[in-house]
This record gives sequence, structure tokens and C-alpha cells, in this order.
Amino acid sequence: MIKRTVTINLSTGLEARPVAQLVQVASQFTSEIYVEIGRKKVNAKSIMGMMTLGLDTGEEITLSANGQDEQDAMDSMEKFLRVQ
Repeated sequence: MIKRTVTINLSTGLEARPVAQLVQVASQFTSEIYVEIGRKKVNAKSIMGMMTLGLDTGEEITLSANGQDEQDAMDSMEKFLRVQ
């Protein structure tokens, strides 16, 4: 299992469309992927779960991935969230 703290740099934050795109990125991998902020932890492959976080630009989240392709999953998720 690997964890990273990532700052969201998307200009719109994680509104509906970017959340759907992030879920698509996460769903490409077999690893379990979670997004944490504060006391909330949700499955990154769940669009409804991700929408409940209401994440905005500049917020720091913790990504965690566990599985065979965890490194690739983490790199792809981080790359998507850092796009400016």
C-alpha cells in the first residue's frame, strides 16, 4: 500500500465532470484506490462517493492505493489532480 498527499490544482475543483473523469482514471486499475480528506475516506472508483467530498482547488487530499498496479494507479491519479 502506498499513500501520497496531493494538492488539487484543477481550476474548477472537483465538480461533476472532473469527478467523473477521475473515477474513469481510477477504474482503469485493479488496485483499491481511496481518497481521504479530514475524517472522510471514499472509494475513488465511486462517483457518488467522490461527489460527497465536495473538493475544491487548493485542498490537500490523501490518496492511497493497494494492489498489483498501485504505483501506476497512484501516478495516474496524481497526474490528473495536478493538471492546471
